[in-house]
Amino acid sequence: MKLQLNNEITLIEGKIDADEILREKIYEEVGGGQDEALYVCNLTNVVRKYEIWREKLPRVKPFYAVKCNDDDTVLGLLAKLGTGFDCASRAEINKVIGHGVTTDRIIFANPCKPSSHIRHAAATNTSLMTFDSTVELEKIRHIYPDAQLVLRIRCDAKKAQCPLGDKFGCDPKLEAPLLLTNAKNLGLTVVGISFHVGSGCRDPPVFRKAISAARELFDYAQALGYRMSLLDIGGGFPGDTDTDIAVIAGVVNSALNDYFPVTADEHVDIIAEPGRFFVSSAYTLGVTVHSKNEILETDGNVTHVKYYVNDGVYGSFNCILYDHQVVTPHILSRHASDAEGGGAEVVGVKCSIWGPSCDALDKICDNLTLPQLAIGDVIVFPNMGAYTLPIASAFNGFPIPTVLYFAENDVWSAFEDPLLY
Repeated sequence: MKLQLNNEITLIEGKIDADEILREKIYEEVGGGQDEALYVCNLTNVVRKYEIWREKLPRVKPFYAVKCNDDDTVLGLLAKLGTGFDCASRAEINKVIGHGVTTDRIIFANPCKPSSHIRHAAATNTSLMTFDSTVELEKIRHIYPDAQLVLRIRCDAKKAQCPLGDKFGCDPKLEAPLLLTNAKNLGLTVVGISFHVGSGCRDPPVFRKAISAARELFDYAQALGYRMSLLDIGGGFPGDTDTDIAVIAGVVNSALNDYFPVTADEHVDIIAEPGRFFVSSAYTLGVTVHSKNEILETDGNVTHVKYYVNDGVYGSFNCILYDHQVVTPHILSRHASDAEGGGAEVVGVKCSIWGPSCDALDKICDNLTLPQLAIGDVIVFPNMGAYTLPIASAFNGFPIPTVLYFAENDVWSAFEDPLLY
């Protein structure tokens, strides 16, 4: 049974099956003639990720990285759950405030901010913000001297999906002490240290190294007369269905106990900036084959098939270019019974998948072996919630996919009970 909520979120009794929803919406409702790609957003998945975070990292409050996916429905849900928000611009701050979030739940985590955006932060009392240079300090002193500053240091993971250290973060040994001294001389308030080891971190021990460096700077700042109270451990937490934050959480919790133990003498709030952790696995994308081109050998046999679908790298699959994402497709059977097996053996064909634009760069996958597909067949891509929709464009006139929102009724009912969350 399905129940409609506010004409936006469909409540489902039982578990959400993204494939079954896409099968119904594309194959059954329109007979395989769907012109636009469709997303299924599983909001229950977001709620469960929040529960996992609270269980695995009890001392760390998540400040969701808005840039990862600024979908208003997800932002509203996270706001109700009680997360904070990592905003990088005036527009992101306004988006979050629009959901009733007070500015004490926002960190303006962009170390290099346009002056007009700092003025907006001052106007909205968004006081918590990062810096990593003398120039930024001078700018803030001139525009918003009452800001609560967080020094961002650099501590790069050896392996990360998207390294960030080349752009942001000061050297914790050489530059950070000088910047703290400079801030003190300018009469500015520094309340904490932040770092970001890299988005999609695959080097968990780096968190301990960064937390240790932050501890040294807390002690240095105390010698200058500061009493810092915030540690921001950034992002880097995986979010795909086949990933787990347990290893990173173990490293973080151990390091916090060693370097920032809970004592009566020092109270330090610990926050993080997870993005993909909350949304990656919540979104499943269904695209439809609208054209195909069979490449023949000299003997007339098909050696390769190019499949053209209704979303590409200028749309949702920009994550391939900008987020170094490796997408994993599977074919959506036209009937649920076919997906359960028992049919004839399917012979695969070497193929590639291409987006709808007229740019040759618009290639989604290559070197695949898939069953022979017909026009109107659907290919499904799970784990498509991170760094996809916010960057998508309607290049060449092809629309951004529609998002359909679903939640499991029992989880949603519990979520709406304020005593449970």
